[in-house]
Amino acid sequence: MAAAHNLEMEEDVNLNRDREMKEMLEEEKMREDRAGKDPFKLKKVHRIVSKWMLPEPVRRTYLERANCLPPPVFIISISIAELAVFIYYAVWKPQKQWITLDTGILESPFIYSPEKREEAWRFISYMLVHAGVQHILGNLVMQLVLGIPLEMVHKGLRVGLVYLAGVIAGSLASSIFDPLKSLVGASGGVYALMGGYFMNVIVNFREMIPAFGIIRLLIIVLIIVSDMGFALYRRFFVPANGSPVSFAAHIAGGFAGMSIGYTVFSCFDKALLKDPRFWIAIAAYLACVLFAVFFNIFLSPAN
Repeated sequence: MAAAHNLEMEEDVNLNRDREMKEMLEEEKMREDRAGKDPFKLKKVHRIVSKWMLPEPVRRTYLERANCLPPPVFIISISIAELAVFIYYAVWKPQKQWITLDTGILESPFIYSPEKREEAWRFISYMLVHAGVQHILGNLVMQLVLGIPLEMVHKGLRVGLVYLAGVIAGSLASSIFDPLKSLVGASGGVYALMGGYFMNVIVNFREMIPAFGIIRLLIIVLIIVSDMGFALYRRFFVPANGSPVSFAAHIAGGFAGMSIGYTVFSCFDKALLKDPRFWIAIAAYLACVLFAVFFNIFLSPAN
């Protein structure tokens, strides 16, 4: 009897041990499956980004070292700041409607104003202020949809360089070609990103999937046409009691993107500072900046 009882106890212990081992193996398998799914999802995202942002020869290099560290902090931070400033002026200085925010923004210390050009920060800070709902939505959507993938590939330092180059080019160009008009909006930076991306699509069109290339170009053209239409309306068809806003920043930002932006975005797998095209683009950009500064000091009609 005792032997039979001991045998039953041993069988129970073995059964419990087997059950515990099975549960541990199942839990470990579930953890491995969860851990495996997340990298797979991330790899899928990176593959999609590489198809849209990079030509075929460098996609493999990107996928081998792709990660989200650091995350696309620059574009997200800029977008949050622009949205916060818009909400501040829309709420703090209530408007009859939100399509345009003339009263609030024209008194802002951020807006570029010809009468206050000596306040040099305005040549950059104007990007934080927007003329209305359509204006800010267009810029935010474009810089998030295009800027986040670009920053995933090229990281924040390079994307920030291109964006701010477009912002500064926009305000300086406006001070030359539309010297008596105010300037608001981040379109200079957004158009710099689009210009750099556009040039890469054109130059590397054969190395990209043709359908993707055509879709990209059509999307960019559609956005430019709609955004430029709004800018032209704000400049030439503003109501008599409103204040026209310059649109030169769009064009200047695009040119900054097609020069500096193209060079930066085409050096994904290369040392940027060792590329002579980068220094040629920087030299041309600085020459334009110096001319704009000279013009504003000595020749501007706003003096």
